[in-house]
Amino acid sequence: MTTRLSLHHPSRLTLAIAAIAAMAATAPAQQAPPPNYHVASKVKLGRDGGWDYLIVDTAGHRVFMSRGTHTLVVDAKTDSVVGDIMDTPGVHGIAFAYDLGRGYTSNGRDSSVSVFDLKTLAPIARIHTSGVNPDAIVYDDFSHRVFAFNGRSGDATAIDAATNTVAGTIPLGGKPEFAVVDGRGTLWVNIEDKSEIAKIDTKTLAVQSRWPLAPCEEPSGLAMDRATRRLFTVCSNKLMAIVDADGGKVVATVPTGDGTDAAGFDPATKLAFASNGEGTLTVVHEDTPDSAHVVQTVTTQRGARTMALDPQTHIVYEVTADFGPPPAPTADRPRPRPTMIPESFTLLVIQP
Repeated sequence: MTTRLSLHHPSRLTLAIAAIAAMAATAPAQQAPPPNYHVASKVKLGRDGGWDYLIVDTAGHRVFMSRGTHTLVVDAKTDSVVGDIMDTPGVHGIAFAYDLGRGYTSNGRDSSVSVFDLKTLAPIARIHTSGVNPDAIVYDDFSHRVFAFNGRSGDATAIDAATNTVAGTIPLGGKPEFAVVDGRGTLWVNIEDKSEIAKIDTKTLAVQSRWPLAPCEEPSGLAMDRATRRLFTVCSNKLMAIVDADGGKVVATVPTGDGTDAAGFDPATKLAFASNGEGTLTVVHEDTPDSAHVVQTVTTQRGARTMALDPQTHIVYEVTADFGPPPAPTADRPRPRPTMIPESFTLLVIQP
């Protein structure tokens, strides 16, 4: 006896297959296991000076860190000091132009940018900016310009990297902080005292847009997912705001820790990071372009508020030191910071 399957009355097998397919479609997606970032080592580097930004040289496998009047260079494979760029007074930020084989530091104390050979660390030039107290600094390989963001004068100096000359000044109307570029001719910079972000054309040097970042207050660190066109900005009120880089809308916020300063984004893992001075590292997963959630809070060390990410090894680097009690208040310094214990400057290596 032959069994025939009716086109109008599905068989039990067909119904079972359909039910399984429906269950699979509605079942929650299997999530990847949470990351296991941890402080793998603490490298005591000592030496005098405070610190600000640090950055990973992915080509040379080195970590560059500002140290007040000089810029320390550490081999990322051996955790040993391999160089020290002197005469960078009041250094804040460091940037690399791999296509030119050059590096740059922003020197706040004399409002200059130092240019050095990226391989040998030898000095090449000193460029005086058009503003006062350059802080953040980035290189844009689309326009072949270096942008130094002047905190005290509220503007940015654009430098022609080929000639080491000032190409122009961009008024920003507020105190600039971290900045990012997309490699396609656009730059974004946080304006800390205005709680906004400015979008800049790196060729024309025109400010194209200014976007409020509410509920984010006093944004500092900034990172970008170029694939989804999302910006990750960290804020003084313990938030990370995720911003549409083209439209300026804050699409999501996630909580961070206290004393947040720097941000990073790893395109391979879709993880964003916020380093918090309270002694934690907030790890955030970008679920979709418009949603994210905290996947881990890593205990680091108090004072570790600046960071750098190596996208090749996925290692996060932070720096801090040990501190004693603050000095007595004065009229000029009513709330003095705790005193750094000499030779206690430390590099934290935070591995997944």
